[in-house]
Order: sequence, then C-alpha cells, then structure tokens
Amino acid sequence: MILKKVLLLHGAIGSRDQFTPLIEKLNDRFTVFSLNLEGHGSSDSSDRSFRIEHFAEGVIEWMDKFGHKKLDIFGYSMGGYVALYLALHYPDRVGDIFTLGTKFYWNREISAKEAGRMNPEILEEKVPGFAEILKKRHGYPNDWKQVLHKTAEMIEALAHKPAIDSLMVKRISHRVRIAVGDRDEMVSIEESKRLAGSLENGEFMVLPNTAHPLEKVNIDRLASYLKEFAM
Repeated sequence: MILKKVLLLHGAIGSRDQFTPLIEKLNDRFTVFSLNLEGHGSSDSSDRSFRIEHFAEGVIEWMDKFGHKKLDIFGYSMGGYVALYLALHYPDRVGDIFTLGTKFYWNREISAKEAGRMNPEILEEKVPGFAEILKKRHGYPNDWKQVLHKTAEMIEALAHKPAIDSLMVKRISHRVRIAVGDRDEMVSIEESKRLAGSLENGEFMVLPNTAHPLEKVNIDRLASYLKEFAM
C-alpha cells in the first residue's frame, strides 16, 4: 500500500522535534516528513528577517532537494499560515491542508501583545523552565534569544503588512480544514470560523478541551482527526 505523504510544519519559536509524538501516531497511515523552518531548531542560521514568505521559500527548497513534487501539509500555529501561503503562491506543490491554532488576522494591538511575550530576559525571570526549553530547542548555530527577537519583529510586521490578506485568501482553492482548540487563548473560535468561511473549500473544526500549546494537545485525538481528514 502506498502511504500518503504529509509534511508537518511547526509554529513560531517551535521546531520539528515537537512533532515526535505525533509522528509516531501517524506512521501507520502516512509517510511523514518534518523540517525546521529557517532559523529555528538546528537549521542553518540566517541573516534574513523572519517572514512567512521566507519560510515558504525554505519549504520549497527543501521539497526540491528531496524530490517532493507535492505534499499534504499539517501546519500548527504559524506553520498553518506558511501552509496557506504555499497554497496561494505554489499551488501545484501543495495538496490538502490541515491547520491547528493558526492566527491569521493580526492588528497592531494583538501584535504588540504577542510580541511583548517574546522578551527573553522576562522569560528567564518569570518562566525559567520554558526559557530552558527554548535554549535546548534552538541550539547552535541558532540562538534562542535571537529567535524570540526575530519572531517578535515578524509578528509586528504582520499587523502592518500581512503575508496574505483577506482578499488573497479567497483565491486558495485547496481543501483546507481550519481547526482550533476550544480553550485556545491566542486564536479565537470566531476568527478561525471566519477564515474557514473565506476559503473556497474550507472546513471548520473545534477541538474539545484543547489549549494553544502543542504540548497540551491530545495527540491521539489529533492523529485520529488527521487520519479522518485524509480519507
């Protein structure tokens, strides 16, 4: 049996290693791939600013390098935004898309709030355990503090010039499921439903008892949803 191929894209300040438990649950139904987006994890360092379009270019370069002409994509949080950008600008390289906890609508107030959470000094003082996780996650040649600073700058830039605006998203014709947790404090059910309704072939899904952090998502349940979506 030929297994469907799916690419997993991580979120902001994340890395491919976060997907290890999910990959274990998906291996019986999919050939699963993942990668570190530019400047994250143990990927090559980059002098470029963090931008959705830069991350998308990196995905296409990775696909070309390993001979993948077309892949389905699961995008968590920012990874879902990258997946939508790929569908818009590289439509022939992308199959079905499943996003979880993807914030698509940004304004200056929201961006300033989220960017403010990216201060490494405050994290070290207030949430030292999480700071240690980030230090281990973004090792050489990258630096976790630089990842935070560049992510904050990207978030603020999205409020001024979104990588995909509300009109562009209507041009995406791929089958896309927009999922959000009912306890997500970053992405609302209302905005996720709005995004799904703007897509030509959008579907909307609410995950019960689910907060935003990937580590708090029920992986067994998420895997079952991905398998059902791929049928």
